[in-house]
Amino acid sequence: MNTQPNSSEHRDEILSKTKEWILKSVIGLNLCPFAKPTFQSNTIRYVISSAKNRKDLLFELETELKQLVLTDPLITETTLLIHPFVLTDFLDQNDFLDDTDVLLDRLDLEGTIQIANFHPQFQFADKSINDITNFVGRSPYPILHLLREDSISRIVDSHPNIDSIYENNRKTLLKLGHEGWQKLGLKFSERN
Repeated sequence: MNTQPNSSEHRDEILSKTKEWILKSVIGLNLCPFAKPTFQSNTIRYVISSAKNRKDLLFELETELKQLVLTDPLITETTLLIHPFVLTDFLDQNDFLDDTDVLLDRLDLEGTIQIANFHPQFQFADKSINDITNFVGRSPYPILHLLREDSISRIVDSHPNIDSIYENNRKTLLKLGHEGWQKLGLKFSERN
């Protein structure tokens, strides 16, 4: 298989694995009760980065932040910036969030856009690497998720108990276990 970042075959595979992860994990396990309407309305923008260093990824992120702010939420509610060729180590991606905060501040988008991260090696600071609850943040490729703050506020205001989501996710993943996760058949990046 051609693994060049710009090959359409590779890009199709990345997109396919990402959508499968959303369907089987994020929506299928109800890890994010707000993802299904956005997925079904086709208002998620998927961007597959060809960046191979932090500087190029930061440039692409800036472009996507500006695009999201200028686009009607009925067309693009949220953006997934998938970056399979850079920050393939979770700690590197986690450190990169400091750069994203500086960028949001420089673009005067703090309070307008929030950036969440997903990664094949996602790990909570207080959990061991194999703890099943880490899988709430595990994705087939490293991803920066650009979210509109006003959409988050509407969701929080409309959800009867927003704090219950974390506990529900924990219970779901503990009940599922590693064997159940493997049965989902999700294929994660071979690089991670």
